[in-house]
Amino acid sequence: MNEGRSPAFYALSLFFALFVLFLYGPTIVIFVLSFQGPTGGLTFPLNGISMHWFERLMAGGGIVDIGSAFRRSLELGLVVMVLTVVLSLLAGLAFRKRFVGSNVLFFVTVASLIVPSIVTSLGIALEFRLLDDVIKNYGPAWISDGFQTSMGNFTSGLGAHLTWTLPFGLLVMFAIFNRFDGRFEEAARDQGATPWQTLRYVILPIIVPSLVGVGLFGFTLSWDEIARSSQVMGEHNTLPMELQGLTTTVTTPEIYALGTSTTAVSFGVIAIALFAIGLLRARQARFGSDAGKA
Repeated sequence: MNEGRSPAFYALSLFFALFVLFLYGPTIVIFVLSFQGPTGGLTFPLNGISMHWFERLMAGGGIVDIGSAFRRSLELGLVVMVLTVVLSLLAGLAFRKRFVGSNVLFFVTVASLIVPSIVTSLGIALEFRLLDDVIKNYGPAWISDGFQTSMGNFTSGLGAHLTWTLPFGLLVMFAIFNRFDGRFEEAARDQGATPWQTLRYVILPIIVPSLVGVGLFGFTLSWDEIARSSQVMGEHNTLPMELQGLTTTVTTPEIYALGTSTTAVSFGVIAIALFAIGLLRARQARFGSDAGKA
């Protein structure tokens, strides 16, 4: 039967539309204002439409080296992504069976989501400063001479980002393996497959779309991270930190162009991940159909 929609439906639809606008409205405004003309300002109305501020951004030579910061964040994000996938997969496989200290290890891992990010950042920074003191005071001369700090993107920075991404990756792997049908593994073992062969040819092909999702979590969380990066990056900042610093010094739409560029990278990575997941699932469905016919 065809029944008219109730007033509640339209009220809830309006509420949802306002909620989406609240979430993405600021991003849309920044995107639009980044295309201001050469004489444009930081507010509406637009004074012309051009790519002027993107060209200035790419040309560099401003207060900070945006290109280097962009490259540092991209390299760090890719490393975090790979380590998040590998360590989360290994942890997920390990937690399929109970072992001594498994509960303690789980709660310690998840606790980093509860502790305020700035506290985690300060704790890691203090740890590396203590390490620096040990190296300077007690290290061999060939190391301590001219030594500045062990803090950097791929030391303290990498550790700080992993405290943020690994708990998410581990929770995703728990959900994956809780739904995993163990009969596939039993069938592989009945056919004489070794544990490594079972992992490589049975488990991984089934869960690989989910691993792409874990990698997406790892990259995007690292790419946008500020609080856990604030105290641990050492001499060179990541792009989000440079962007935060520019908000107090740059008074042109160039900062909007930078924000649009970084957001485009995030959406680009998400699109690539969704495309890869779609291809992998289509491949699984095709193989399943071929096996059923056989």
